[in-house]
Amino acid sequence: MKNLLALLLLSFLTTTLSFCQTRPAPYVHPEGKYYTINGAKIWTETLGNGHPLFLIAGGPGGSHVGLHSFDPLADNHKLIYFDGFGRGKSDLAKSPTEYSLQRDVEDLEQLRIAIGLGKIDILGHSYGSVVGQAYAIKYPHNVSHLIIANGFHSYLMWQKNCDNSNHEIKTNYPEVWDTLMTVREQGFVSADPIHQEIYGRVPYGFLYGYNPDKFRGPSRFSDYPNRMNTELYYQMVGKDGDFVVTSDIGTFDFRRDIGKLYMPILVIAGRYDRVAVPSEMVKYKNFCPKCEYVTFERSGHNPQVEEPEKEFNLINEFLAK
Repeated sequence: MKNLLALLLLSFLTTTLSFCQTRPAPYVHPEGKYYTINGAKIWTETLGNGHPLFLIAGGPGGSHVGLHSFDPLADNHKLIYFDGFGRGKSDLAKSPTEYSLQRDVEDLEQLRIAIGLGKIDILGHSYGSVVGQAYAIKYPHNVSHLIIANGFHSYLMWQKNCDNSNHEIKTNYPEVWDTLMTVREQGFVSADPIHQEIYGRVPYGFLYGYNPDKFRGPSRFSDYPNRMNTELYYQMVGKDGDFVVTSDIGTFDFRRDIGKLYMPILVIAGRYDRVAVPSEMVKYKNFCPKCEYVTFERSGHNPQVEEPEKEFNLINEFLAK
């Protein structure tokens, strides 16, 4: 009997330890507040002190939670995270047609005013860089520094993102690709749930990481609501946006305007980024000769996860200029 109890106790402890190792502690969010912006409640979180740095999430359609990997920057800056319209804890649109790049830009401006801020620093990651660049071009007098992190300069580059991602999937996950082609032959497109499910079989770390192990396992934000609004995403990239980009994302182009901006601009790239591909990122050097351009040699789409200390040192030095 004692041996049985000992085995049961050992089994319980082993299971508990395994559970603790595979279920990371939930993230403890900083202070949050709603602001009513253009008729919608927008959720914000603030961390740290110093000059305000707005962090703009990717997607389009992503909530702010993935950006909390930038939290160490709060040692020197006041970080302002927010869930854009239709994301996370913020209000949803009554109709998907309300979602647009223009709305995201104007919401950012009205949020700046509502918080009572003057000039701000901006860090836009992935799609967030599209909002950041569009905002800086329209409201340059409000921006002290602009950081384009693994971003996009035009719809042509976004299309390259799709083309390259599909090439990588076809080459490295042929079983997924064949299944995808079968449903596409049946008339399904990117926005259809079955298409999304098949696409989702490709591990995130494969397309987005240099070291896929850094992106495996459960998320600390698994309980956060509406982390990714796919309805918003396909409204803005087009119904078949994983193959042919249309709608808002099919029209933006900053190549002529980005070099005219007078604030300091930092462009961050990842050598193994299969999304914001290096062959397109490097063109920022031509469009914006005065921009500071840095490639992270052991990173994909998220150097803040794969080479955090190096990236945070770079950002702190840049924002101190």
